[in-house]
Amino acid sequence: MKTASPFLELEAAPARATVWFDGEPLDLPQGANLAAALLAAGVAVFRHTPASGAPRGPFCLMGACFDCLVEIDGVVRQACMLEVEDGLRVTRPHEAEDSGAPV
Repeated sequence: MKTASPFLELEAAPARATVWFDGEPLDLPQGANLAAALLAAGVAVFRHTPASGAPRGPFCLMGACFDCLVEIDGVVRQACMLEVEDGLRVTRPHEAEDSGAPV
């Protein structure tokens, strides 16, 4: 899932963790900010707004804007307020609502 990204990792060889984003494995730096690590891995769209379906991704990276919402273990959280941990399973929130499926 790695695509061209303007975000670069600064450390030469940090410990790595496997994080699953929408079913795709990503090799991310252990303990890094989750939102920043996902951006560096090429993930630009973290969610779609429930009202219009517009794509959203990290904006403020300090917990104020809520654009980086993701779902982990059934709980919707701000990715910018989390650290990368091995085995995280991250999905886009409200996908069932956006697809027209009953909630």
